[in-house]
Amino acid sequence: MSEATSLTALDALTLRRLLDAREVSATDVVHAHLDRVAEHDGDVHAFLTVLDDQALAHAADIDSRRAAGDPVGALAGVPLALKDVLCTRGIPTTCGSKMLENYRPPYDATVVERLRAADAVVIGKTNLDEFAMGSSTENSAFGPTHNPWDLDRVPGGSSGGSSAAVAAHFAPLAIGTDTGGSVRQPASLCGVVGMKPTYGLVSRYGLIAFASSLDQVGPFARTVGDSAHLFAAVAGHDPMDSTSIPRKVPDVLSGLHDGVEGLRVGLVADTLGEGVEPSVAMRVREAAALLDKLGAEVIDVTLPHARYGIAAYYLIAPSEASSNLARYDGVRYGLRRDGETTEQMMALTRAEGFGTEVIRRIMIGTYALSAGYYDAYYVSAQRVRTLIIRDYEQAFEQCDVLLSPTSPSAAFGIGDKTDDPLAMYLNDIFTVPANLSGMPALSMPGGLDDQGLPVGVQLVAPVLGEAVLFRAASALEGELAFDPVPRGRNALHPPGPAATKQQV
Repeated sequence: MSEATSLTALDALTLRRLLDAREVSATDVVHAHLDRVAEHDGDVHAFLTVLDDQALAHAADIDSRRAAGDPVGALAGVPLALKDVLCTRGIPTTCGSKMLENYRPPYDATVVERLRAADAVVIGKTNLDEFAMGSSTENSAFGPTHNPWDLDRVPGGSSGGSSAAVAAHFAPLAIGTDTGGSVRQPASLCGVVGMKPTYGLVSRYGLIAFASSLDQVGPFARTVGDSAHLFAAVAGHDPMDSTSIPRKVPDVLSGLHDGVEGLRVGLVADTLGEGVEPSVAMRVREAAALLDKLGAEVIDVTLPHARYGIAAYYLIAPSEASSNLARYDGVRYGLRRDGETTEQMMALTRAEGFGTEVIRRIMIGTYALSAGYYDAYYVSAQRVRTLIIRDYEQAFEQCDVLLSPTSPSAAFGIGDKTDDPLAMYLNDIFTVPANLSGMPALSMPGGLDDQGLPVGVQLVAPVLGEAVLFRAASALEGELAFDPVPRGRNALHPPGPAATKQQV
């Protein structure tokens, strides 16, 4: 491999092939990524905690086992960034909140255990909107994350730190969580691949809850293949999670490159009209044309109740958040501010510990659950949720996957929407329905808009349809040939030239 080649420019599967061939060591790979983080994360702020010593120790252990001919995991030596909402034993897990600024969990989340078993090297915990509540990663108590494609713009949210880390080539893989689009929307804005699995297919044990009937852990990567391998590493039944599906995980790897010939793709036509930037709609139509060229049958479909998804979501999710966040009372763990009475102590703790957006959502949820309003708001929202599920079921009687925009726009400027919560919430208008229905969904780069910013296209599959979801995405990726290196006047410095497949 050429000396000019930058290890940080390589995708996860290429790195794994080089590592298996012993052309590079895990220590070299992890050092290269940590060096890039040290040099450039001051501009991006993707990380809240960087785990230099632990990451290098894990890499050295992998190198030692490889040299001895001992078994290593499926992702051995590949750096990974972990959203700071998953518990890591003895390592700060803040949820981007002052409430948990000094919290060090006594256990690992199941997803973290599975990542360690796969020998992915966690290089740090990433920034997020506080308690995963936001669409821009501006709500973090520790400052916003910046988009590597334009450092004056948001990376999306709430998993903006993870998406920015992958886009900035700080790590080829990352983990986020998706409650209403919090993996897919930042993936769209940062020009990477982000995927939300079927609800219950990835364990939520050790995931600090926002909305328990919606939260799901998902992978970020720069390629569909990398995303599929990371999904395969973390998915599977977990008896520690009562919502975990006790079924075999769909095989997403064996048919990944089978193409789309014979598949039926539903273009969700009502997502391409008013409120969607013209360049976004154009990229989606181009993706539909490419799928048609590859042998898929593309038809127009509608999801008539999906437009009510945002209204339903912003009653259901805050209601669940109101219940889940009641545990932060200044007594058991987390921040505590003393007062003369218990009530005053709790009020002072929550006023200082929670940010504006979290308080807003707790208040919305508490109101929706209150006597006299429960039926009118929460129950009605759940009925709308049922209608959206039926819309999807009817659509999937006609087609195998659905195609739509991920977000109605490309990345917007930091501060542009912070004073208008409703405008901010509408960023998730196309992602929320998949959370309400539990369907798997994936965002992948569909090209650039007229300002040179990434535009994401979204594919949705039926429950447990991950195999066809990744298969369609892989075929489309091959035609689009998107360059994942941020570029432009205000983009982060590129990672350097990468080895070609022939060089590797």
